[in-house]
Amino acid sequence: MTIYEQLAAEGYIETAAGARARVSLGLKPLPPKPQPLAARRPHRVASISAYGKRIEVLALPQPPVTDPAHINFLYGAIADEDFPKLAWRRHYNRALMRRQQHLYYGATAGELQLREELQAYLLRARGLACTADQILIVHGTQQALELCARVLVDPGDHVVMEEPCYLMARRTFESLGANIIATPVDEQGVVTDYLPKSRCTLAYVTPSHQFPLGSVMSISRRQALLAWAHRHSSWIIEDDYDSEFRYGLRPVDPLQSLDTRSCVIYVGTFSKALSPQLRMGYLVLPPALVTTFRHAKQLADRHAPTLDQVVLAELIRSGTYERHLRRLKRENERRRGALVEAITRCFGSRAHVEGTDSGLHVVVWLRDIPRSAEQQTVEKAKAQGVGIWPVSPLYAEGQRYRKQRCAGFVLGYASLKEADIHKAIRLLAAALPEADGERRRLHR
Repeated sequence: MTIYEQLAAEGYIETAAGARARVSLGLKPLPPKPQPLAARRPHRVASISAYGKRIEVLALPQPPVTDPAHINFLYGAIADEDFPKLAWRRHYNRALMRRQQHLYYGATAGELQLREELQAYLLRARGLACTADQILIVHGTQQALELCARVLVDPGDHVVMEEPCYLMARRTFESLGANIIATPVDEQGVVTDYLPKSRCTLAYVTPSHQFPLGSVMSISRRQALLAWAHRHSSWIIEDDYDSEFRYGLRPVDPLQSLDTRSCVIYVGTFSKALSPQLRMGYLVLPPALVTTFRHAKQLADRHAPTLDQVVLAELIRSGTYERHLRRLKRENERRRGALVEAITRCFGSRAHVEGTDSGLHVVVWLRDIPRSAEQQTVEKAKAQGVGIWPVSPLYAEGQRYRKQRCAGFVLGYASLKEADIHKAIRLLAAALPEADGERRRLHR
């Protein structure tokens, strides 16, 4: 009987009281067994949106295929042992065991206790004054940028971006049809003399630690950028992605703390201090944008994971998070020192290292290897069991403002042991013994 009920429920048979079951009228024979995917004719797509057409052709960075046996200077990777597993598990279990009347969707803006703890933390650690209502919890920096792009940018709008810059930020604004205005950076951050004289919708900057070159925006440049934004009624997105890791000096106050006209949107993340797999970040919004961004967040995915937010709030409230940061800063300062020392010893004057004062990566320029040989150098390093990552993809097409004619590489060190750092740089130096001869050959 159960089989008949299932067939009737799916519409294959018709039943009636006192009558035999019969095959449903109008039921057509099943189509032939589908062909293997490779043999099928491609389906003709009726249409996709302009957004779909733009992202279809975007060159997006792909997760690197890495050999576990290799030593990878992968930026954005964090050492597994640096995650505070015991403290996280303790607070997670407590949060899990708390009685709840029911399970339902959380607050779109983020759990109030996390926003309140974040408000207090940002004030004491970063000198950033805001209310809890101005904070919006998001799935990391990438969702923060996506919300900014969707809320603020229309196709054809002009967006100022540093050159070079974080590639996923550029692609996010390009996907919405923005015209990117690449603006050079130097030792004082973005060169404000190059800012457009006409209105732009927004400027995206990394003032506390320029990505990837590592410069800190000077106070005069910060003031000039804020004045430019006020003059042209533009927004500024301040991506403060790794400001906790500043070595030998106190963290630089955020651009937002100088903003008297509420034009700065501050973006923070827990990816560098805890884990990129956590997918947790936040926006500090000007009051005029709070409602709009909350609505955009709700339409995107309702809210960030509630339980993780509660755990994170407890980590901050208890002081565990800041103790963890102090320990992590010491560990990464040692790793940075090991990397700089190894490069100096193995490459000497052949190498110039940039961005060593803060962050979790450096950029190394190899003076005797031409820019055109970057990928070749990556392959040589890979053959020796070392993963390095070229800097060229972080420049806009044409690389108009790139000063260095030599090869450059972004080396992240936060996931590596000091011994592995020394070993990898020795292997890398051994893989490039003929750099001078190769440079002459490539320049013929």
